[in-house]
Amino acid sequence: MSKDTRHFNEREFLTSDGTELFFRHWPAPEANSHKVVVMFHRGHEHSGRLQHIVDELLMPDTHFYAWDARGHGKSPGERGYSPSLARSVRDVDEFVRFVAQDAQVSIEQIVVVAQSVGAVLVATWVHDYAPKIRGMVLASPAFKVKLYVPFARAGLGLLQRIRGLFYVNSYVKGKFLSHDEERITSFEQDKLITRQIAVNILLDLYQTAERIVADSAAITIPTQLLISGNDYVVHQKPQQQFYAGLRSPVKEQHILPGFYHDTLGEKERARAFGHMRRFIGELYAQQPCQFDYSREDCWSPSADAYRELQAPPGRFSLEGAGYAALSLGMKTLGRQSRGMSLGYETGFDSGSTLDYVYRNEPEGKGILGRMIDRQYLSSIGWRGIRVRKEHLQQMIAQAVARLHSNGQPVRVVDIAAGHGRYVLDALEKQAGIDSILLRDYSELNVEKGRAMIEARGLGQLAQFTTGDAFDYGSLAELAPSPTLGIVSGLYELFQDNSAVSTSLAGLAAAIPPGGILIYTGQPWHPQLKTIAYTLTSHRNGIPWMMRVRSQGEMDSLVAQAGFEKCHQLIDEFGIFTVSMAVRKHDG
Repeated sequence: MSKDTRHFNEREFLTSDGTELFFRHWPAPEANSHKVVVMFHRGHEHSGRLQHIVDELLMPDTHFYAWDARGHGKSPGERGYSPSLARSVRDVDEFVRFVAQDAQVSIEQIVVVAQSVGAVLVATWVHDYAPKIRGMVLASPAFKVKLYVPFARAGLGLLQRIRGLFYVNSYVKGKFLSHDEERITSFEQDKLITRQIAVNILLDLYQTAERIVADSAAITIPTQLLISGNDYVVHQKPQQQFYAGLRSPVKEQHILPGFYHDTLGEKERARAFGHMRRFIGELYAQQPCQFDYSREDCWSPSADAYRELQAPPGRFSLEGAGYAALSLGMKTLGRQSRGMSLGYETGFDSGSTLDYVYRNEPEGKGILGRMIDRQYLSSIGWRGIRVRKEHLQQMIAQAVARLHSNGQPVRVVDIAAGHGRYVLDALEKQAGIDSILLRDYSELNVEKGRAMIEARGLGQLAQFTTGDAFDYGSLAELAPSPTLGIVSGLYELFQDNSAVSTSLAGLAAAIPPGGILIYTGQPWHPQLKTIAYTLTSHRNGIPWMMRVRSQGEMDSLVAQAGFEKCHQLIDEFGIFTVSMAVRKHDG
């Protein structure tokens, strides 16, 4: 190393699935520094190729961290492979939280810098998890890769269905990434460069990027976007669409003429570093930005989208005719399916429907009915619901373990439990449970839930009562006071935040400090219009309309009630989240 090269430490951190990922840490020479920058490398590359950023940014008062993504550099795994893009995004969440602990700072002190595929991972993480980082710098995010072969994406999808997992080698040569001869040579000769990428990740990248670009309004943290003006690898338009949608009051975009894709490795990268150094310095010179979520149910893209649902397309329009035909088909032929028939009987958002979806066993009238039911149960929304059940059970188990480790009793309440299947599945084999109280406003759900409790022999431990999840008094006066509160699949059914706040305040009044709240969210759904214009709700058979809430909005409501979020899970489709928060001490 030259005298101008910042020294680093090589270490590993353990992910939640037991994978040890390699990372580099460049300590700040100033021992008491609380400034931390976490960097994420481009696709195919590794943390060693980010050394020049640490050296050339000239920020000696700042700690720098950078990982080797799984399947890259010195991290384990098949080269270019991850189980899913969602798993890699979860890795990002776990790594940043690890860094905060390692550097002994709050997450509000962290700024993230990411390039290309790394920038897509970070943008997805910020959208899906709503971390309260100080800000981010994204350089040439790979929201849409230039494949140059007509119908390449469709062809890759077809091959994946036929062949299963396979790998695609990158066409990119160093000369298309940078004008810097040294960077070009090092790229071509670096034996840790991963040339291949798994087809599932490549296709996930496209699908996830489309979702994030379309819904970038959910992102509210300070953002600097650096766009290479002559990029042969990714398209520029989606980057600008992403930026236009961002709702942070602190954001800036810079287009760098003549730059190739390796924005932070270009010959004239000092221009980019100048923008970054100033932006990061300004972020640290002021208090962390706090986005105002107080009127999201009135003044937000989410509220606008909900109001749009209330104005269905005309019956003689092409769109309206399409929904009418789909609805007719479901009400006639579709009733051969047990799931669809049950939905029309009890509501497609009812506890009975959810319990049927959880079981995931196709039923219907004859072979045709079962075929239709299989298709119905395989819709993306119901697949996400089943993942949400798994995540709820995982989170409940973690919450029980946490209460035990803190020496607290485990008294559980679910305020809108449906039939209660997911709670009972999670708790019936857990030791050290003091009590389980399930509540629901529906007499049918209460009846079904009581039968399920009896069938499992849990009558001495659990009870199921009728209750209103939005009645502050009945929640605040729960006795004995619960130490684990659960609310799942409820709030997205209601547009108004005042009702949600009342419900959360009631739970906060009941749960003592150190107690835990598990809550679900729905930040996005690909079928909102289809659901609203073809399916009916359990609420008197009215159309099933949902208002999605960004994760930031949902977390803000929980924080206002007196809870501090500490953990989150989300399905691979980006539809349903499950979060854990701890009741803070008042004052």
